[in-house]
Amino acid sequence: MSKVLWHVTLSLDGFIAPRDNSAEWMFEYGSAGPMGREVMERTGAILAERRGFDLGIRAGAGPRAIYGGAWLGPVFVLTHRPGETVGDVTFLSSGAEEAIATAQDAAGTKDVGVFGADVAARCISAGLIDEIFVHLVPVLLGDGIPLFNVTGTPPVKLRKTRCDSAGQITDLTFEVPH
Repeated sequence: MSKVLWHVTLSLDGFIAPRDNSAEWMFEYGSAGPMGREVMERTGAILAERRGFDLGIRAGAGPRAIYGGAWLGPVFVLTHRPGETVGDVTFLSSGAEEAIATAQDAAGTKDVGVFGADVAARCISAGLIDEIFVHLVPVLLGDGIPLFNVTGTPPVKLRKTRCDSAGQITDLTFEVPH
């Protein structure tokens, strides 16, 4: 069975995006090392949240496309505001469990990549995430969208499985024990 991977870029102070949701800060320190390519090659389908989709993260080509356009495949957007299916993008309004199952069916033998904080938090709370891949960028954003902010959730203990450097970026991998 495929795994569910949360793949995220993170500032040193724990934010995945500033309040204005800009992404340029992520690319000022170079690109991810071999881990980023590895995750991309393992990914057969992506489950994302509506905010990311609305900000322009799309399947296809171009710098704002998923993995800079180097990845193509089915994208599922978990939202309370579904839209019509557009190309490889399907909107889902189900729970996290059903959304992951749908993405796993589409991924076949490959893994499912999870993008965003809210959808990932829902998946972690439901025990659906197997691994977390973090690109830690040496910047302090000061404010923004936190990596994980779920009030009342008990601590989620992780096991570090990898730590690599790619220039100024530190790549970390964690297993989520079930």
